Amino acid sequence: MDRELYGREAIFGNDGLAARLTGLTPYGSARAAYEHRDDPPVVVLTGGRGMGKTAVLKQLRHVYREITPVALADCEAVTPPEDPGPGWTPVIGALPDLVAQFAARVRAAPSVQFPRLSLGLVAVASISWTREDESRAQRDLQSLGPVLATVHSKGEAATGWVTKVLTKLAATTLDSMVPMAGLLAEATVETVLEETFSRIQRRSADWYGTYPQAGGNGRIGLRQLAVDFERGGDLRRRAEDHLVLALVEDLVRAYRGTARGTRRGRPVLLLDNAHTVLGRQLVEPVLRRRAAGGRDQIAVFASSRVRDHEGLSHAVRRRLPEVAHGSHWARSTEVTSGILAVGLTPLNTSHVQAAFDRFDPAGRTPAGLARGVHRLTGGRPLGVALFAQAAGEAREPATLVPGALLDCTVELREDRPPVRVADELLRQLLPGQRPDVLSVLAAAHGEESARLLARTRLRGVPMDGDVALLVRDLLRAEDWQVGPDHFVADPLLRSLLLHRLRFQDGDHPHYAVWRAVHESLRGAYVPGGSFPSVPHRLHQELVLGGAGACVTHLRVQFELGDVARWLDALRFIASAPYPRPPGGGGPDPRRAVALGREAAGLLPDEETGLAGLDEQAARLQLQLRRLLHAVWLLSDPLALPDDEVTEKMAFELRQLSGRHPTGNSVLWDAATHWPQDIRAWRPLSMPPGPPAPVHGPGRTQGDGGSYA
Repeated sequence: MDRELYGREAIFGNDGLAARLTGLTPYGSARAAYEHRDDPPVVVLTGGRGMGKTAVLKQLRHVYREITPVALADCEAVTPPEDPGPGWTPVIGALPDLVAQFAARVRAAPSVQFPRLSLGLVAVASISWTREDESRAQRDLQSLGPVLATVHSKGEAATGWVTKVLTKLAATTLDSMVPMAGLLAEATVETVLEETFSRIQRRSADWYGTYPQAGGNGRIGLRQLAVDFERGGDLRRRAEDHLVLALVEDLVRAYRGTARGTRRGRPVLLLDNAHTVLGRQLVEPVLRRRAAGGRDQIAVFASSRVRDHEGLSHAVRRRLPEVAHGSHWARSTEVTSGILAVGLTPLNTSHVQAAFDRFDPAGRTPAGLARGVHRLTGGRPLGVALFAQAAGEAREPATLVPGALLDCTVELREDRPPVRVADELLRQLLPGQRPDVLSVLAAAHGEESARLLARTRLRGVPMDGDVALLVRDLLRAEDWQVGPDHFVADPLLRSLLLHRLRFQDGDHPHYAVWRAVHESLRGAYVPGGSFPSVPHRLHQELVLGGAGACVTHLRVQFELGDVARWLDALRFIASAPYPRPPGGGGPDPRRAVALGREAAGLLPDEETGLAGLDEQAARLQLQLRRLLHAVWLLSDPLALPDDEVTEKMAFELRQLSGRHPTGNSVLWDAATHWPQDIRAWRPLSMPPGPPAPVHGPGRTQGDGGSYA
């Protein structure tokens, strides 16, 4: 069944990148014109976790596997067997699996045979065999069964080779100057050629005559290959590179040796997570061969989480939409110029809406929910897919907001129980990491405040070195942004981690860990703290539910300072994460406050800040309370914009414009521009121009000093 991939038409269109490099349209398998007939590039799809790289590769395998040989390997998932022995490396582990996939039958074409790779793999495997332990040889040959079966249809006959190989070796006069690995490889290769290969197939051994020190003799080349592999280091890397090229050569011969028209298009090699060591070992021999003039006609698609990987240093870079009808790629003198690095772009709002329409064809969810999810996820396909499915399966979809979707459950597979969206997203976006550590540091604004949280809240974490810097490097290695305003800068990842921080202990209404982390930050920002800063302290007050202190500060500062700076302080304070109740359902309490519908007279004085104020000051206090809650709600990526609240925010700003002696025009412009920003799903801007920022590391502010 085809997967629903949105925004990837540049790859899967009938004249898209896949069609132009394979010579076959993805759907319908019609012939397509080659863009690079004699020298195709290696395509590397780049993008962080959740950007859909794996989904694209799996879809390529799905659409092509019945019409041309296709193989897919996840270079992070190749693991050794229980007892690997000296003849196993990740390359040796990956090659048989690739062969098994390439050898599958396709329409109107014979299966591909891999005689050269078979000989190389058995030569390498034999270095650990002894007459005292025939079981290892049996296991090794069994693991190579898929490769050997491409040469000899009765692959089970391989188990009889072991005794013959060891008997032949025992009858050989041992020369102390000849490495044992070479003798084993020679005996093995001779036995395999005699027992399994046809007379014509035996010529494939001659290909190894090009191996260093082989002198044109293929059998000597195979012996030297085994010796180099056993010696390790750069020599082993050379042997492994030659085995990768043996795979390539077998594919080349399969296409060259067939009658014209028997095979259509090109074979397709798909390598997920190719930024890893194994990925480079599989790709780089192909690149060097092509740079030297070799022509193999294999369509190679790989993926890399690291956009600036050193292996892409000379790649031709394009964004996905730019390759829809032509890649505009050309090789230069550098080996890695043979790569076309295609940056996967986020989904746009139309794609996100299409995903929601698929799961909610009746349109039961709020009209703005898809846009809200787009704002939260930044168009990251993984997040979009999970949120769309959760919305479509929700019991009461009409009241949903993005924050509520985090607690919804979805069924991803029939053989797995339903999973909570927030948990599944964290599992896939941060696999194998420490969400308990990351969720604490996600509350930090920059490196210094992250370091403070590591010292105060993560003292028992067994991590060597500076925890904040270790986490920073981990995030960067995974292509996550780390910024001065937010230590975890990606809005989706930060929201997921803060959600976990709040609800991980299930201790409603105490939220002990959540409170402890934010109280530590608040203490650091008070006068005399580690990073004294009034805006940051009030930001934390709002996180902890103390809106009264924030409103009082805004009232006192309103007529004293620069209005643009005051607006920026309002914007920063109101960017605080909202302390959500479990489930996030029901009306948002901030809406009633913003619209002036709360019974302020029934609230305690510390909540409203009205105690001791005269009538005019009390009126301003309540007005700013409404404005703060409006901006807080409208800026929240886990909420949805509200037209009535937006209009109320504009009204309050216009009213404030008439009260300020010098900043009336700035406030009036804010009343115009901020609603436009909200309706365009943009962060609030600063009219008429950006002032000196009130937040950022190491800056000194007139109302609080430096902060981090």
